[in-house]
Amino acid sequence: METPAGSAQAGGRFPLPHRSLSLDIKGNKTDIVISRYEDNFLVIVTQIGCMGTILAAKKDESVFSDPTYNVSVLFGKRDEPLLLACARQLIEHISGSGSARPLVISLGLKDHSQGTLKDVVSAIVDNRLW
Repeated sequence: METPAGSAQAGGRFPLPHRSLSLDIKGNKTDIVISRYEDNFLVIVTQIGCMGTILAAKKDESVFSDPTYNVSVLFGKRDEPLLLACARQLIEHISGSGSARPLVISLGLKDHSQGTLKDVVSAIVDNRLW
């Protein structure tokens, strides 16, 4: 389904709660889909038309210490610390809002700069489903 640049779409005919949007980030057309499943959140961000690096992020809690956040690369580039930071920021935001669901995020970006990833995180948070 096509959405105009800079717009967000909620619901639609997809059987799960989701949002899809298309916007310009640092001169690159960026498509974002956010889906809420019963057991996790799935976020797909692409500037290249395909999935890209897939990461999993979750909050680990212990009775004896402060919570920690675990982020791991499932598929793709393992040498991109800013991609890990992006996933960590999002899982911290998700858990800070009271949700215990883990996150699976796909980042297919042309530009892995700090500014691009900051804009990606902002767009996801602004259109969150948690």
